[in-house]
Amino acid sequence: MTDSARTDYEFPQDFLWGTATASYQIEGAVHARGRGPSIWDTFSHTPGKVLLGQTGDIACDHFHRFGEDVRLMADLGLAAYRFSIAWPRVFPAKGEYLKSGFDFYKRLIESLQAHNIKPMATLYHWDLPQWLEDEGGWSNRDTVERYLEFADAAFEELGDGVVQWITHNEPWCASMLGYGMGQHAPGLTDWRRAYRAAHHLLLSHGRAVQHFRTLGLLADIGITLNLTPAYPATDSPEDQAAAHRQDTFSNRWFLNPVFKGQYPETFIDEVGRQIGGIDFIEPGDMDTIASPLDFLGINFYSRSVVRNNPNHSLLGVEQVKTDSPVTDMGWEVDSDALYHLLKRIQAEYTNLPLYITENGAAVADTVVDGKVDDPDRIAYVAEHLAAAHRFVAEGGNLKGYFLWSLLDNFEWALGYTKRFGIVYVDYETLERIPKSSYHWYKGVIANRGISIPAKLR
Repeated sequence: MTDSARTDYEFPQDFLWGTATASYQIEGAVHARGRGPSIWDTFSHTPGKVLLGQTGDIACDHFHRFGEDVRLMADLGLAAYRFSIAWPRVFPAKGEYLKSGFDFYKRLIESLQAHNIKPMATLYHWDLPQWLEDEGGWSNRDTVERYLEFADAAFEELGDGVVQWITHNEPWCASMLGYGMGQHAPGLTDWRRAYRAAHHLLLSHGRAVQHFRTLGLLADIGITLNLTPAYPATDSPEDQAAAHRQDTFSNRWFLNPVFKGQYPETFIDEVGRQIGGIDFIEPGDMDTIASPLDFLGINFYSRSVVRNNPNHSLLGVEQVKTDSPVTDMGWEVDSDALYHLLKRIQAEYTNLPLYITENGAAVADTVVDGKVDDPDRIAYVAEHLAAAHRFVAEGGNLKGYFLWSLLDNFEWALGYTKRFGIVYVDYETLERIPKSSYHWYKGVIANRGISIPAKLR
C-alpha cells in the first residue's frame, strides 16, 4: 500500500482531548509570593544531580506567562488541561499556611473556564516541600497527615473549579526513583525508605479520597500510575520469571493495593527479606488505600524487555535492547504494548473509566526558519492513538487522552536536554513556537480522531 492509503480512527463524541504539564517542570518563579523550596529545588541545585547543572528556577516561566499558554491551549481546541499544584506555594515552611499560594491556580482555572477547557488538577507531582523532607519525607508516616492538610486546603480553595482531581502522579517514581535508585529527588539510595515511601504515598492517596468523599464536591477523583509492561526476552522459564518480577516491582506493587487492597503475596516476603522486614503496614491501611475511585489515570511511554540475570540489579533483572525504534529518551516505541496494557487493566483490575493522563515522545527538535517540524512525534502519537482506539472500539472504557506535553520543559534529572512538548520553548527568550505536532493534534481534536498513513498501523 502507498503512503496515501489512509485509515480513520474516530473516537466517541465525549472523548476528552487534553494535554498535561507539572508545576516544577514549567512554572519557574520559585521564590515568588512566598513560595518555599521543594526537594526538586534542593536536588537540582546540588552539583552532579541534574544534567548540565540545570534547574527549574525559571523553566518555562508559566507562572507569569500562563495567559499566553492558555491561549495556545484554546487555539489547539483542548477540552481539558491537566496541571499540578505546587505544595511549597501553599505550605512553604513548617507551621506556615500561605492561602494566597492558591491565587495563581485560581487565575489559571478562571482562564481555562473562560475558554471552555476543563481543569484536571494533580495534587502531588513530586515537588515535596523541603521542610517535610528534612523530617523524613515520604518515608515518615507523619507526611501522610501533612499531605492530607494540603489536600484539604486545595479542595477548599479550588474545589468549585476543578472537574477532576488526581491524588498522586506516578508514586512509583516518587518512591523508587527518589528514595531507592537516587535518580530523582531527594536522591537517596535506601530501599527500606523507598518501600516505606511507596506505602505512605498510597496511604495518603486513600486518605485524601476518603476525605474528598465527605465534602460533596461535584468532581471526580482518581490516581495516576505509570505502568510499564514487562516482556521476557525469551520464552525460557528464567526470563519469564524475571519479567514477572519486573512487572510486580513496576506495576503490581501499586495496582494491587489500589484495586485489591493488598500487596502481591509472592513479592511481599521477598521485599521483606531485602529491606529487613515490612513493619510499616498498620491495621486498616490496606482498606484505606483501596478506597473506591472514580477513574484511573495511566501514564504510558514504553514497555520493558528483560532477561534473568542474578548478578544484575535488586531484582536479578536486566533490561534488554531490541531492534525497535526508540525515542530521544532511548525508550522503545511499541504501541501494541499500550493496547495490551489497557486490556489487562480492564480484565484484571477495574472497569472504571480510564484516562491516558500522559503519553508522548521526546524528539531532538530544532528550529528551522522559525518552524519546528517533528514527524517522529506525530508518528509516535498517531500509533498510540490507534492502539487506544482499538481498545475503545472493543468496548474498552477509555474516556480521554492527555498528550505529554503542551510545552517543552524541565525533564527532571535530564534538565532541558529532552523535549516532549508540542510547543517549542526557547529557553533563552522563552518564546513559544507551536510545532508541526501541535497543528496535527489540533486537527485530531477537531476531527475527534486520526487519519494516518497505512504504514503506521
